[in-house]
Amino acid sequence: MELLEERIRRDGVVKSEGVLKVDSFLNHQLDIDLFDAMGAEFKRLFADVPVTKILTIEASGIGIACVVARHFGVPVVFAKKAQSINLDGEMYTTRIQSFTHGRIYDVIVSKKFLGPTDHVLIIDDFLANGCALNGLIELVDEAGATVEGIGIAVEKGFQPGGAELRARGYRLESLAIVESMDPDTGEVVFR
Repeated sequence: MELLEERIRRDGVVKSEGVLKVDSFLNHQLDIDLFDAMGAEFKRLFADVPVTKILTIEASGIGIACVVARHFGVPVVFAKKAQSINLDGEMYTTRIQSFTHGRIYDVIVSKKFLGPTDHVLIIDDFLANGCALNGLIELVDEAGATVEGIGIAVEKGFQPGGAELRARGYRLESLAIVESMDPDTGEVVFR
């Protein structure tokens, strides 16, 4: 998606070979016009599949997922990284290792919000090694639901997550695939 690539070139900051900072528009301060364009693009890309739920993981994926859900006219379910007192009933659970935070999270979704009749589009802001997405896929599988596709804003093409998910047969659509980043020059090269 040219609009997203242009924005990354203009406002993204390469912190190291593996870290691209896009907090001014994607995952701290949110550019809602950009999100709306991304939501429309995901709707176009996945128009041929039935979608009854959008699934993401807290926290950075929630904003994009909400706008995508608006384009599909379906609810968003987000996997929580911690049990809280306002969660009750039975839960689907898995463990996810975070590339960004360097730790393992127990991730949960209430069985009230995800079930065998659901057709799920998984949405997230970044894809690197695929740990978060593999955990979300486990939750969908545990619910007996169907993964109809995976939509990613920014995929790090130089890391294995995207290739591994595609090799397993998942339909994965990334709006921007970063082929390489140079922390010395700040240059970002897209696939």
